[in-house]
Amino acid sequence: MPEPRLRELGGADLEALVALETGGQAHPWSATRLEQALAAEEYAVLGLEDAAGLIGHAVVSRQPFDAELESILIAPERRGEGLAGRLLTAVVERARARGAERLLLEVRAGNAPAIALYMRAGFAEDGRRRGYYPPLAGTEREDALLMSRPLA
Repeated sequence: MPEPRLRELGGADLEALVALETGGQAHPWSATRLEQALAAEEYAVLGLEDAAGLIGHAVVSRQPFDAELESILIAPERRGEGLAGRLLTAVVERARARGAERLLLEVRAGNAPAIALYMRAGFAEDGRRRGYYPPLAGTEREDALLMSRPLA
């Protein structure tokens, strides 16, 4: 199987992004929010695709001195293949190329696979927002871990 291709996504990718979001997570971004990210200059939306279509994406926003990873998602059937790490590396490179000094993110405190990915990529915990995330099915509200890594 050929290696998935990485590229910047645009407006023509909205339908595929919406399908990936709704099939891949409990609280998907709305079509409107995705469309706004695709159109806004301060955002970059990166995608991974194979012959079947879009299998992953990341949304990174540019701020005055930092960049923020706002979303990263791999299709459930493709998780565990190292694709999130590849996408995260591309996000780091993109943020660095745009002149960001740090890359920020927040993640559910209970999302151990994502936290492990971020730690391997050089992120450190900066703080915690107690009860930030709404409950998932059958759970209580969940803390958000605030993480960052320098890009210099």
